[in-house]
Amino acid sequence: MQRRVRHADLRAVGEVRRELRQLLSRWAAPGGGDVAEVATLLTSELVTNALVHADGGAVVTARVGDRLRVEVRDWAPGNPEVQPATTDGTSGRGLMLVRSLADAWGIRAEGFGKCVWFELGGGPA
Repeated sequence: MQRRVRHADLRAVGEVRRELRQLLSRWAAPGGGDVAEVATLLTSELVTNALVHADGGAVVTARVGDRLRVEVRDWAPGNPEVQPATTDGTSGRGLMLVRSLADAWGIRAEGFGKCVWFELGGGPA
């Protein structure tokens, strides 16, 4: 699955979730529904972060094999940092969730911008 989303188009988050669920419905993941739910949550968080904090939108890529790998690439300089959640719980939890729930994750510089990725399924990388 690969999908480009426009800057600040938060409706695209739901569309990406639907496409990811379709992809995962055809994948026999270890943990089944649990992996799909976690993948959907983490993807939503990363896409929302990219759309809110980076100009130019983002490209979301999801691939399945032995593991699920999701990448969200944007064109904003600098790396995001894990932040504590706000007191109202509406912001700041994205990377904290990725760090806590993904089997592996990271941030890769890519010319202009970066790629934030995570992997699920098959145990720790």
